[in-house]
Amino acid sequence: MTTFPTIQQVRLGVLGSILSVAFSASAQDARQPEVIVTATRTPIAQDEALASVSVIDRDMIEQAGSSDVLTLLRSQAGLDIVRGGGLGQQASVFLRGSNSNHVLVLIDGVRMATATTGGYEWEHLPLAQIERIEIVRGPRAALFGSDAIGGVIQIFTRRANGPSAAVGVASHDTWSAEAAYGQRGDTGGFGVRAAATDSVGISAQNADGFGFDPDRDGYQQTSLTADAALIGEALRFDAQLLHSDADIEFDEGESDQQVSSLNLTLAGGASDPWRVALARVHEALETGAFFSRFETRRTQLEAQRVFKVGANGEWLFGTSVVNDDGRSVDTFSDLATYDDERQQRAVFTSWRDQRGTLDWEIGARNDHYDSFGGETSLQAALGWRIEGGPRLRASGGEGFRAPTLNELYSPGFSGLFAGNPNLGPERSRAFELGADWQGNWADLSLSAYRNKVDGLIDFSGGETFQAINIRRAELRGVELEARAPVGEWQLSGNLGWQQARDADSDAALLRRPSRKASIRVDHSVGRGRFGLDVHAVSGRPDFGGELAGYALVGGWLRWPVADSLTLNLRLDNLFDRDYTLVRGFNTEGATASVQLRWSPN
Repeated sequence: MTTFPTIQQVRLGVLGSILSVAFSASAQDARQPEVIVTATRTPIAQDEALASVSVIDRDMIEQAGSSDVLTLLRSQAGLDIVRGGGLGQQASVFLRGSNSNHVLVLIDGVRMATATTGGYEWEHLPLAQIERIEIVRGPRAALFGSDAIGGVIQIFTRRANGPSAAVGVASHDTWSAEAAYGQRGDTGGFGVRAAATDSVGISAQNADGFGFDPDRDGYQQTSLTADAALIGEALRFDAQLLHSDADIEFDEGESDQQVSSLNLTLAGGASDPWRVALARVHEALETGAFFSRFETRRTQLEAQRVFKVGANGEWLFGTSVVNDDGRSVDTFSDLATYDDERQQRAVFTSWRDQRGTLDWEIGARNDHYDSFGGETSLQAALGWRIEGGPRLRASGGEGFRAPTLNELYSPGFSGLFAGNPNLGPERSRAFELGADWQGNWADLSLSAYRNKVDGLIDFSGGETFQAINIRRAELRGVELEARAPVGEWQLSGNLGWQQARDADSDAALLRRPSRKASIRVDHSVGRGRFGLDVHAVSGRPDFGGELAGYALVGGWLRWPVADSLTLNLRLDNLFDRDYTLVRGFNTEGATASVQLRWSPN
């Protein structure tokens, strides 16, 4: 049996390496602005967006050396991560205090949340397949429709170019492997990448849990991405395939989850910017212990066209059609408890322009659902660039979330907690003020927001607890982000203050901390790089009382051991802090992971 070094030995080794090279590094070159597409549905520089935007690129992913995407996301401004157990266990992502189903999740432009539950299974997103992540905070329903109340998170999958491979080992008897190959040229190319993860894991629950079993709950996942492109003088055709298969153990049993998506895109050139995309998504989740199986099939067709207006402006027009088919099956009797579908059609437009020191954008969208009718969403933003000073911005926008198929049609449990076909959408109205400053010594971004959500769906109707639109919430907060060189080091981080409250009872919403801070310092050493990060969260309410605040320290090292070979080392929870994210569920203590990556290119 393979024997791994203890956490204490790995800690000392990494800290010794860091200290031995701390005085020999060179300063990092200034980073150019990222090009993003999620904020406006068209490519723009990140510093031109009239919204609070963060980007996690592949270089940051490999430097961090994280075992899953949730460890990356927890350090981002406005994001709160909750997971009940270790790797692969159920997780929620709250953006600016909104519910987990108030975040629109896109993968290569395709809507990924299931139509049955409305959630996205973040715990099964394969990190090895991700090229970059764009996070846009604030409502974006005028561009994307339902679910974008708290914001939009878009994931872009990787495109292999040449051969590459990686293997890794980590705490809790975890191993991972991936291999890829691709060819690219002026007229197109193709690529394929396969990845696998296997972990014995930890016990998901502890003695305070409702279904505690002290055995370890493992996780296995395989994933595959493939892409192809044909590029002509006036046309470009792209195809992307993503498939993942996960087996999840938990204290009461085991679940199997499969997700497949195929996205086909035809687009014009730079002088004729139009795009048509057709996507098909299938998801199945089966849990034998509960005799349940949920299936969702989604067909998505989108088209958009951009027209240039003057020297700096652009006018966007688009349309979208989505068909969701959801099915819930009792696997004991092999009978469907419901089998329904939903259709949605939308048209949208936006105008953005820049005149002198002012820039602005205006957007509008109308969605029509066959279950509840039409919903119109508006948004507007204005920016003012002060010469030699910051850029000030102000924005306002509406959002909504359409009821899920479960909320509409589920028969419940013996008639209790059943769906309601007469439900309306949840609606929100948000405002934000911000300032962005880029100086020689630091880049700063300050945002203050307020978001009111009405008509929240709750299973509290009548004596049978049927789903009804009844609750209200008020979300407000301030976020400060900074990035600065300090000598030969790079310092980055964010501070956040938020209030997420039930507007009727004035009670704080569960598992949303009022204060949060993340700080990262990193340093280059020749072609290598190392760093430390600190993530701190205040106390927050949960079922059964307040959860204590905590602070976690992590360290990482990225070192080229040969021309084509790179070593990635990651330590998490360096001081083995005992903390709780969900009452009754365990969190991992100190962990270590080592990855060896081969990439000739």
